[in-house]
Amino acid sequence: MRRRDLLLTLSATAFAQTPRRPNIVLLLADDLGYGDLACYGQKQILTPNLDALAAQGMRFTQAYAGSTVCAPSRCCLFTGKHTGHGHIRGNMPTAVDLSLRAEDVTIPEVLRRAGYRTGIFGKWALGQLGTPGYTLDKGFDESATFFSQTAAHNYYPEHIASGRQVQLMKGNMGTQKQDYAPDYLTQRALDFVKNTPAAQPFFLYWPTTIPHANNEMGRDTGNGMEVPNDAPYTAKPWPQVEKNFAAMVTRLDADLGKLQTVLKQTGRDQDTLILFSSDNGPHREGGHDPNFFDSNGPLRGIKRDLYEGGIRVPFLAHWPGKIQPGVSDQPIAFWDLLPTLAEVAGQPAPAGIDGLSVLPTLLGRGVQRQHDYFYWEFHERGFAQAIRQKQWKGIRQSGKSEIELYDLSRDLGETKNLASEQPEMARKLLTLMTLARTESKEFPIKA
Repeated sequence: MRRRDLLLTLSATAFAQTPRRPNIVLLLADDLGYGDLACYGQKQILTPNLDALAAQGMRFTQAYAGSTVCAPSRCCLFTGKHTGHGHIRGNMPTAVDLSLRAEDVTIPEVLRRAGYRTGIFGKWALGQLGTPGYTLDKGFDESATFFSQTAAHNYYPEHIASGRQVQLMKGNMGTQKQDYAPDYLTQRALDFVKNTPAAQPFFLYWPTTIPHANNEMGRDTGNGMEVPNDAPYTAKPWPQVEKNFAAMVTRLDADLGKLQTVLKQTGRDQDTLILFSSDNGPHREGGHDPNFFDSNGPLRGIKRDLYEGGIRVPFLAHWPGKIQPGVSDQPIAFWDLLPTLAEVAGQPAPAGIDGLSVLPTLLGRGVQRQHDYFYWEFHERGFAQAIRQKQWKGIRQSGKSEIELYDLSRDLGETKNLASEQPEMARKLLTLMTLARTESKEFPIKA
């Protein structure tokens, strides 16, 4: 046999022996709290599909978002870097979102190297059309997104960015409100799955805007929770805004059910890794009161806080035959997703990231590497920082030189500041806060 033929034969044999990479679905809610799902203690909002996903897969109790607000949290998720190293460390106070750079390697860029077909349908917030951070320039093959983070606050937009074209939402022209954006984007996500060749693995990133508020609408009417109807909560003796909020969450749950149906119809249900989470803690916007449904559960704080309620989020992982049903107390963070999915796809993770693969935890085998610490910084109210090392959590509020110190193993609600009782640990975490970050031109330290 000639050398060339031998090499081709060996290559074909190796390919045939390589396990098929699973399809990957990442469904990300927007401002959904730790306590908004029944599987995390919710008593009133119905989420049967998500609860079943939790029961059949792995439910994490100590999963952390990248930040306490949208854009930096998603930057952490897609680049594998925490907010002390990431390029986008806060929401921009203008209509123009800060963009990822060409050198920022993302999850879909890594997965495409492994032959994945990649699609995004929803809120991106990491670069608008015409910037280096736009979806199609950061590894996505197919894309339908809002034109900006601010535009994503409107559930009845007049247009959507579809690839590099404008998709008119004709039912929303003028004062009409007929084309509910989450419904349109859900259908695009389902079509993406249906249209992907059976032999090709896909990565579906589905960042819904539910249950984010339309803040502008909330200022006008007191109800910024936009949804076509309030079923199945119409008869509940609740304020209308809370009926709408609950209806939005249940609608999200039903959309997951639609996806699961399509996966089963196309024979992909046993070969798909589904991940579900939220970009940060629950909001107090658009007239919604997070205390009404106890959206942060046992945690202190909400969106824009660095207490656990602002950054600890629901996180579910489901992979039939691979992930055994159960509950995991393994601490993980959004920046762990990139190296984890890279390992799932058989690809090396980019150098210089903060994340660690948690595939050993998901599969229940191998040695799980542990973070020395987790770090967050927040720039919307001056400059605040938080750090966690083992059970110890330190928070430095804007304008403060000292930190608050909590023992999460004994005080999950962060009710007792132990800084004066544990001064050595407080000093240690304060030092780590300084070492954990690099300077940023876009996000300088402000008092």
